Amino acid sequence: MKGYFGIGVEGISKPMNAGNLFRSAHAFGASFVFAVAPSVDVKAIYRADTSQTHKNVPLYAWDSVAAMDLPRDCALVGVELLDEAIELPSFTHPTRAAYVLGPERGSLSPEMTAACDFVVKIPTRFCINLGVAGAILMYDRVCAMGRFAPRPVKSGGPTEQVPKHVRGGQLIRNRGGG
Repeated sequence: MKGYFGIGVEGISKPMNAGNLFRSAHAFGASFVFAVAPSVDVKAIYRADTSQTHKNVPLYAWDSVAAMDLPRDCALVGVELLDEAIELPSFTHPTRAAYVLGPERGSLSPEMTAACDFVVKIPTRFCINLGVAGAILMYDRVCAMGRFAPRPVKSGGPTEQVPKHVRGGQLIRNRGGG
């Protein structure tokens, strides 16, 4: 899978939810995790993260949206139940992305929503747990951007193999400037 992604939270108040999200991020291959304006001590998150993500994946904590320092060309994607949000099954994930979820019993701040390049929503009847929402989002990214055998028309597993990766020919660069 090309590119990278990170996932984080804004205004989190329950360390167990963030720990669950970060553990799932570690499992799905996130390049980094983050917290913006958390209402809890970020170290409290470690107790809920049995995979010890903080020892394997960079964890960034920023005091505000303005203080966020994402990599250049990294698209910020908010996850929020807004009428104008793009439904996740219809969303094409950016190659380089940082996904941010809002706090429990709340929404992304207006500042965060304005900072987002895209806002997506999971098509559910009502709000779901933060960790579950993050896992669905990351699963969708892996399905959309990974190399898997095509789904068959009828029920069951694939009937075709994943196409073999074909590399391009040798590339020779002229260092002489001519």
